[in-house]
Parts: sequence; structure tokens; C-alpha cells
Amino acid sequence: MFIELLRNETAASPERRAAALAGLRAYQSAKRHPATEPMPVVASAGRSVLRDYGGDGPPVIFVPSLINPPTVLDLAPGNSLLRWLAGQGARPLLVDWGTPAPDERDLSIAGHVETLLLPLIDALGEPAVLAGYCIGGTMALAAAARAPRRPRRLALIAAPWRFGGFPQQARDDLAALWDDAAPVAERLGLLPMEVLQAAFWRLDPARTVTKFEQFGKLDADDPAARAFVALEDWANDGPPLTRAAARELLEGLFRDDLSGRGRWEVGGRAVDPAALAMPILDIASTTDRIVPAASACAAGETLPLALGHVGMIVGSRARTMLWAPLARWLTQRA
Repeated sequence: MFIELLRNETAASPERRAAALAGLRAYQSAKRHPATEPMPVVASAGRSVLRDYGGDGPPVIFVPSLINPPTVLDLAPGNSLLRWLAGQGARPLLVDWGTPAPDERDLSIAGHVETLLLPLIDALGEPAVLAGYCIGGTMALAAAARAPRRPRRLALIAAPWRFGGFPQQARDDLAALWDDAAPVAERLGLLPMEVLQAAFWRLDPARTVTKFEQFGKLDADDPAARAFVALEDWANDGPPLTRAAARELLEGLFRDDLSGRGRWEVGGRAVDPAALAMPILDIASTTDRIVPAASACAAGETLPLALGHVGMIVGSRARTMLWAPLARWLTQRA
């Protein structure tokens, strides 16, 4: 899939193709450095656990996407939003979804909220702040509406809600991808992560090629090269989606925009962001090509950025533009 994309993007430039392939080889053979160690588990629900990052202050439960591992929020020593927040007056806790099994084929995204996320929130034993990233933000919003203990606050980070705000071409491409992949998901009970990775490549094919061209020019000991390898390893890893979660994501949300139209049901009722009685911070970026700002819920207080979807979490400007204002908002007293 990548080679086909590379061929299309560099059809007029053999030099670019050679440079991108050299960068790809350099990435494949690059030395891997130790990642951060997993933090202690303080609660579990099925295959999912809640990891405690310590710190004093209000507990903040971070809900990552079901796509890619949750470790982007704790990417590497010196580049970990959660470990940094633990020193800023918060107590971050991370939902680790674990790896689904084929016998969970009928567990939808709403089902993940109902049977995994809500029990983890309840197991903490006290009201917490909820913070969700990407599809994790979509799920955190639903959990805020259904949690037995009302969350203190809700932070949404690059979280899609109005899926009609995605470019129509992107929605059409995802529909075509699902048409091709649905029979495989039906047989396996799972949708392999590699299928979704191909969809991300299609959202910005030029950047997918350019980043390998640029990486091939870096010295192996350059900090930028180490950061690239850590991030790319994260992006190319991750568990599959259950068949039902993939179907709900690609049909119910992307195709039919159930959440944006007020028709996405969790716990037997439609989720209405306007009914949430808590402070909300909605962070969206005008330059995010994965989750465009037009898809945001735009509820409560908004924080517009001009950073990429992943760059806002781990990029060179993330600490100033997202980490610091997020820390101030999360630790405010009600």
C-alpha cells in the first residue's frame, strides 16, 4: 500500500522516489531506544486498565483513541504529556484499552464506552476530570453524559463530533475502504490496524512521502531522528478494531454523522453535548489534516491551535501551545 502511494506521489520525480526509499530503509534499520515504562494499574474492566501517573491534585482520566496505542500521550522520556502534567498539579490516569479478541466482534464504540470506559471511571471512587484525544475525545464526551459520577470537567483534544465537517472526499475514501475491508473484518471479527493506517496515508499522501525524504537526510544520532523513529513506531503499531467498532466508526460516524446529527446512542439514549452540565474545553487545530477543526463539537470554551494532529501532543511547540494551557485549565478549581 505504501509503495503504491509512493509511486503515485513521485511519478514525475525519480529523485524524490529514491530519496524517500532511502529514508524508509534508514527508518527500518534505525536503532531503537528504550521507551517509557508502563505505569501502575489502579483499576481494570475486562481487557482495559487505568494506569496511574502519580502527582498531586485532581485526578484526570485521559481517554486515548481506539486507533494506535495510547502511548502517544507518554511517548518518550522528556516528551510525555502525562508525566509532565503529574508535576503541574494534576494526577493523570491513562486508559489502556488492551487488545481485543475475535470473540468481541460485536463490541461497538458505544459498547466500549458502556462496558469498559464507564466501569474504569466508576472504579476510581471519586469524581474526575475527563480528557479525550481524537476518537477518545468522542468517547469521553459520551462517557461524561452517562457516568454515574458526573465528571468535574471535560477536555476534548482534536476530538471529532460533527463528522460532516470532514472533507467529502475523505469520507468517500473511507467508505470505499470499508467496502473493501468489511468482508475481512466479518471473517476475522476484527479490522487490522494496517487497514486504517492506509486510510491515514490517504488523508495526506504528500506528507507521508516527504517525511521519509527528510528523515533520510538526518544523522542517526540527531535528536530529531530519534524523535521521528519513536513517533513512527507508534504510528505503525496498535491493536485491531473489533468488527462492530470499525463498522460504527466508518458507517455510523464517518458516513452517517450520527453524533453530529444528534442520533448517536450510548447507553440507550442519544448523546447531546449541549446537555452536559460541566465546564468543557474543546481544543481543535486549523491545520489538523486528520481531524479538521470543522468536525469539532465546539462546546464550552474553545482553544484554537495551528498544529498538526499528532504535533499538538508531541511536537516541538506542543509544550507551549497545548500542554501549558491544558494544565492550567485542568487544575482550575470549580
